[in-house]
This record gives sequence, C-alpha cells and structure tokens, in this order.
Amino acid sequence: MQIEDIQITTGINAFQSASFEDHDRTIEYETNKNLGYSDIISIKKGLDVISEFYDVNAISATTPIGICAVSLGKTLEDALTNVMDSNPIDFISSTITSSKEIDSDLAKMLKDTGIVVAPSFTKNALEYLETHNVCCVTIKTPLKDYKKYLSNEMIETPIGRLIQAPNLSELNQDSFKVVSKTKPTVEQIEDAVFAWKVAKHVNSRAIVIAKDLKTTAIAQGLQSASVEFALDYSCDMSKEAILASDLPLTPHDINVAAQGRISVIIVPSASKEIITASDKYNMNLITTGFTNILY
Repeated sequence: MQIEDIQITTGINAFQSASFEDHDRTIEYETNKNLGYSDIISIKKGLDVISEFYDVNAISATTPIGICAVSLGKTLEDALTNVMDSNPIDFISSTITSSKEIDSDLAKMLKDTGIVVAPSFTKNALEYLETHNVCCVTIKTPLKDYKKYLSNEMIETPIGRLIQAPNLSELNQDSFKVVSKTKPTVEQIEDAVFAWKVAKHVNSRAIVIAKDLKTTAIAQGLQSASVEFALDYSCDMSKEAILASDLPLTPHDINVAAQGRISVIIVPSASKEIITASDKYNMNLITTGFTNILY
C-alpha cells in the first residue's frame, strides 16, 4: 500500500473527523494495512527515537501516548528481548520500531503485536507476520536521513497558531560537563547519553531510568513525583543505573534517587545545592547545558 492509498476519516475518537495528506517532507514507506490516526502518531514517536540510533541494533515500543521502552543490543534479538523485559505489559499493544531488517526469527517474537516498523522485512518474515494479522510498515527512506524530513511543529489554538522548529538538539563537548566529585566510567557515560536521547522524545516531565543501554522505566507527563514513579517501576533494576531528566531536579529528587541506588544523573543544569547533595551520596552528576522539553 502506497502513501496515497491511505484513507483516514476519523481521529483519535470515532466522533472526530480527520484526514490524511502527504507533503513535501513525506518519507517514503509502504504498509500492508491501512493506518489509522493513532497508528501514525505512534509510528512517528517510534521513528523519532530510533532515528537517534540508526547505525546500531535498536528497538523501541511506542503508543500514541508516548514511549514505552527502548533498547540497544549486540543483536536485534537482544534489543527486542530487553524491550519485552522492560515493559511486558505495554509491549503487546505497542508499535515496535526497529533500526534494522526484521527476519523470520524476530517475526516469531512479534506475532502478537499490532504494528511493526522497520527499514525492511525478509520475505518469510513478512509472510509470517501477515498471517498473524500484523501491520508491517517498511521505511524506505534511510533512517540516517529521517531528521531531514522533520517539519516545523504547529499547534492551532483559538488564541493563535504556535509554530516552532523541530527538536534537532545534540549533546556537545562544550556544554556536557561532569560536575560531581566522582567521575563516571566510559560505560556509564554511554548509558547516560543513551538515556538522554530517549528522554529527548519523552513527553515532559521526562524521567528515564536506564542501564546497559536499555530503559528500565520511563515516566512522562507527570507534574510531580516523576522520579518516585520511575524508580518504583524500575524497582531493583535501578541499582547502579542512570537517571535522565529533561528538567533540573530538586534536593528531594536527589534523595529519592539515592534511595533507589542510582549511580549517574544527567540533567540540564544543577545548583550548588544539587551538586552538594549528589556528592553526599557519591553519585555522578552530569549537566547538558540546556533543557529538552517536549509537550
């Protein structure tokens, strides 16, 4: 099914009318089933985060509401297994996006999902998923070029139209600083960068707990207690893990992170009080130099 064949008549709710149009920044893709309004939102969220890891084995699970889990792995199977372990409840109903080709072995692990998005599918994988009524979306535009297709973000309000450029932020050596007395290892820095890249695409207020290049908990859209929520979900997997936040943390957040045995925190900025609190618990504290809020 080509782009021009997709027909959308209803929005997220059945009583809301909707339509679908391509534009000059439309990526090239094919799908074996018609996509709904919510499907396209979920697919975009998956592509947004996977485009950050296009050159490695990466898997994400997303819904129209947000990101459920993300993992990198030595193989795609490792990454997929990690995503399933990270959030097994939401995995089945989510959109699975892969940075690499889906083969028949992976297809068997995805037979109960609704939508699978990938640069390509082997013939056997595609046939297997189709027999299990899974929607397969093939992204023909290279994932390394995906960000070039991002358009200005626009929100129509009764007050007026809000327009902003897409979020193309990247960490840089000038603003990325370790401000704590203790210094993270190379592996911890890699985990911190991974967690930050995931948090970049999580609805604010974003808290991402990660370890060994996989998320163990994601909190988003909460006005308070985001850190507690994420640590409670992560449970024992928060030990020696990374905590990434899209906003500066409070002293209470640092205390809660210490109780969860977090080893590294990466935040936009940190006051002297926060740095002192981190040093008290021998936690590594990294600042990025800028906030990364997503509404």
